[in-house]
Amino acid sequence: MSFSSDEVNFLVYRYLQESGFQHSAYTFGIESHISQSNINGALVPPAALLSIIQKGLQYTEAEISVGDDGSERPMESLSLIDAVMPDVVASRQQQLQNNQKPQVVKTEPPNSNGDEPMHSYPNPNEGREEETGVEIPASKSTVLRGHESEVFICAWNPTTDLLASGSGDSTARIWNMNDNSSSPTQLVLRHCIQKGGTEVPSNKDVTSLDWNCDGTLLATGSYDGYARIWTTDGRLASTLGQHKGPIFALKWNKKGNYILSAGVDKTTIIWDASTGQCTQQFAFHSAPALDVDWQSNVSFASCSTDQCIHVCKLGSDKPTKSFQGHTNEVNAIKWDPQGNLLASCSDDMTLKIWSMKQDTCVHDLQAHNKEIYTIKWSPTGPGTNNPNMNLILASASFDSTVRLWDVERGLCIHTLTKHTEPVYSVAFSPDGKYLASGSFDKCVHIWSTQSGQLLHSYKGTGGIFEVCWNSRGDKVGASASDGSVFVLDLRK
Repeated sequence: MSFSSDEVNFLVYRYLQESGFQHSAYTFGIESHISQSNINGALVPPAALLSIIQKGLQYTEAEISVGDDGSERPMESLSLIDAVMPDVVASRQQQLQNNQKPQVVKTEPPNSNGDEPMHSYPNPNEGREEETGVEIPASKSTVLRGHESEVFICAWNPTTDLLASGSGDSTARIWNMNDNSSSPTQLVLRHCIQKGGTEVPSNKDVTSLDWNCDGTLLATGSYDGYARIWTTDGRLASTLGQHKGPIFALKWNKKGNYILSAGVDKTTIIWDASTGQCTQQFAFHSAPALDVDWQSNVSFASCSTDQCIHVCKLGSDKPTKSFQGHTNEVNAIKWDPQGNLLASCSDDMTLKIWSMKQDTCVHDLQAHNKEIYTIKWSPTGPGTNNPNMNLILASASFDSTVRLWDVERGLCIHTLTKHTEPVYSVAFSPDGKYLASGSFDKCVHIWSTQSGQLLHSYKGTGGIFEVCWNSRGDKVGASASDGSVFVLDLRK
C-alpha cells in the first residue's frame, strides 16, 4: 500500500470544499499546488476523505474487538481521536482481554460546520418518497456529461432553454435544451490565461455566472481573478481584469449596462459591460467580499467575511449605508423584489432583514442550528408578476433544512426537513408556487410553497451545489459534485 502527499492534499482540499470552507479550500489549494496534480477530481466521489477515515476507524475497532480465536467481543465505539492514540488503543485491547466489558455510551457523531457524520444512521424518511409517488422517473431527467470536475453553479438563460454551468475544470458550458433531445449539444467556454505569449488553461474554478436580462450575454467569474463576457454561441466577447485574486460572485444589473463583482481582494467592482473597463472599484471591506446584489441599476449591497454589509452607489466614494450585527462571516445577501428590504445570512446561524430606513435589523431570525449558506426571495408580492401572493423568503442551511419565512411578521411558516445533508441551494419557480432545493445528500426536492409539502424528488449521482428554474417554470436544472449536470422536465 502506498499513497502520495498529493493524494492526501487533494482529499483534504475536497473535504474543505464539500464542508463549505470555500476560502480555506482556496488557500490550501494554492499552498499545496492542487492544480498541478494529475488527479481527475470528477472520478473522486463526495466525502471520500470521511469514507476512508471511517474505514480506518472500523479497522482499528476490529483489531481491538476480534480475539485471537476470531471471536468478536462487544466494545464501546472508538472516537476518531482515541483511534489515533496508541495508548488508548492498547488499553482498550487489554481491557477486553481481561474480559472487562466497559459500559456502552452512545456519543453524538461530530457533525459541526457542515461536516458529514462519521457513522450513518437509518433515515426514518427513507422509502417514504416512493410510497407517496413523488419520485421523478429517469425518463423525465436528462443527465449532461462533459465537465471533468465538480460543477459549482448553473443558470438558465432568461429567454430560451440554454443552461449554463461552471466547474472546477476551468470551463463553463452552455447546454442547448431547446429541442428536448436526449443528447443536447454543449458549447465549452474554456477559461484561459496568457502565459509566455500563448493561451493556456487557467486550471482555476469557475465559481459564478449570470446571464444578462435579454439572454444575449453570459458573464462568468473565476478563481483566476478574471471576469469574462461570452456570447450565446460561446465566443469570448471581453475579459475583465482588475481583481487581484479569485472572484466569488458577479451579477448583471437589470438594464444590462453594468456587471458587479466581488473578490477575495476585499473589493467590489462595477464594470462597463460594453467596454469591459472597470467603472468604479469599492474598497470598503476589511476581508474578502463574498456576495453582491443590485438594489437598482446604479446601487448595490455587498457582504464579507468581515461580518459587515455595505450599500454603495456608483459615483459615491463612501457607502450610503452600512449594516453591522452578524457575528460571523456573511455568506449571501439579497434585495427583495422592490429593493426595499435586504436579507442576509451568515455562519452565525442567523438570518437578518435590513431596511435603508434604520441602522439596526428589522428582523433577527434565529431558527437554524448550523450555518446558513444561501437565501432567496420569492418572485411574489407588490412589484412582481405575482402581486396577489405573499412575499416569502427561503433559507438553506448546513443543518439539512430549508425554512420559509413570512418576513412581514418575522415568522417561520414552513420547515422543510426531508434532506439529510447540508443544503447548498434553493430556487423559487417563476410563479412562486414551488421551491426547488438541492443538497449534498444528492437529492433535488420540489416543494409547494403554500403547504410546505414535498411534491417531487430526484436523486442524482453527486452532491448538489446549485438548482435553478427555467423562465417558463417547467424545467429545473441542477449541478453536482461528481461533474454531472441534469435537467428535470416537470411538464405533465
